[in-house]
Amino acid sequence: MKNKLALLTAAALCLGLAGCGAAPAATSSDTATTTAGNADTVSVVSTIFPSYDWAKEIVGETEGVDLTLLIDNGVDLHSYEPSVEDIAKISTADVFIYVGGESDGWVDDVLAQATNPDMVVINMMDVLADDIKEEEIVEGMEEEGEEEEVAYDEHVWLSLNNAEKLVSAIQSALSKVDADNAAGYEANANAYITELQALDTEYQTCVSNAKRDTFLFADRFPFRYLAEDYNLNYYAAFVGCSADTEASFETVAFLANKVDELQLPVILTIETSDGKLAKTVLDSTKSKDAQVLVLDSLQSTKLSDNKSYLDVMRSNLDVLKTALN
Repeated sequence: MKNKLALLTAAALCLGLAGCGAAPAATSSDTATTTAGNADTVSVVSTIFPSYDWAKEIVGETEGVDLTLLIDNGVDLHSYEPSVEDIAKISTADVFIYVGGESDGWVDDVLAQATNPDMVVINMMDVLADDIKEEEIVEGMEEEGEEEEVAYDEHVWLSLNNAEKLVSAIQSALSKVDADNAAGYEANANAYITELQALDTEYQTCVSNAKRDTFLFADRFPFRYLAEDYNLNYYAAFVGCSADTEASFETVAFLANKVDELQLPVILTIETSDGKLAKTVLDSTKSKDAQVLVLDSLQSTKLSDNKSYLDVMRSNLDVLKTALN
């Protein structure tokens, strides 16, 4: 992987040099860009959709800001590899935002070759520091081989509380590289944080009024941060960053028994699931009348979906209401 990145980085640098004084190179198929078309453009590059959408809200109507989302077209965070064009974009960015987990192991090599010495880099997991959670194995969950080093849950954007802190960090970065528009960025960020807080209150109300405090995933479980925010209990087949898709007979039986024992009305999956495991769990229950619903983890959101971060989190709240009632 490192050798491949070194070659890609070298190619990206050549691409950047070749492009000096010329028209911008076309972006790759997995890169989506919103451009204001200004000679003094501020370039903001984000690896994932949530931070891209937060930056978009903070920028608002401000002119001269180029927002780039690298992981588009439904590509999952855990399987993404940067293209030459992606590396070139990062290399010259004014603000670069990435998650900072194991899936971003490629970032250090790319940043080491960056050509913008004044780039402001936001590592989301570093921003959150002590709020980061370790991956955990709960009862009935598949364990992944031999014990390894402590793994941290990368899915920090699925907490509205975390989102507030990260929005503030992005606003500070934008204000640093574009001081002339700092007041606008601050006003937009404050207005957006108010929306996040209002939605957080809706989640709290939902959980407080719910008949249950437990939900179940026949899938990977990237919602640890959301569960912690609202003191929810969960059962799942795999941890959030697991690459597994097939569960053992014991795991299927355990999950099916929990659906029956707790009379759970919903079996949950994430948006990238093929639904096969959920169907197997459902078929293994006694009642066989639970619904299979999707909770969107925002790991593979496409710009063409025309959904915002808040849109998805509101839809998730609707699903959660059903699952807990």
